[in-house]
Amino acid sequence: MRFNLRKLSKPLAATALAAGTIAAAATVAAPAQAAGTYEGCPYGAVCVYPGAGWNGGHPTYVFYSYGPHKIYNQYGLHRVFNNQYGGATSWLCKGSDGTNCVWHNNQYSYTDYNLTPINSVKLVQG
Repeated sequence: MRFNLRKLSKPLAATALAAGTIAAAATVAAPAQAAGTYEGCPYGAVCVYPGAGWNGGHPTYVFYSYGPHKIYNQYGLHRVFNNQYGGATSWLCKGSDGTNCVWHNNQYSYTDYNLTPINSVKLVQG
């Protein structure tokens, strides 16, 4: 399920997101960025937050370079935010080397996803 916050009202988007995270992950577009940090995630990076929220703007992981990045001991729902630009995507992968990818985020979007089976985050240039 994918949602664009620019087209949905805030209450409707929150309801849709809550419903989406019960059955499957949901992707939500973050407000458009103008080359700046959003919720502690620097412009051009992909960030992983503990839990299904912004954790006060303090991500657990911040990735800048394209390619796979191993993650460790991440269980249950986590917020994964793609604050990259130029059409870059981020992928959640079961393989620790960026293989067997199961979910992706387009630029300026985030997903609350169960990272229990996930072993890497792969950044792909647009």
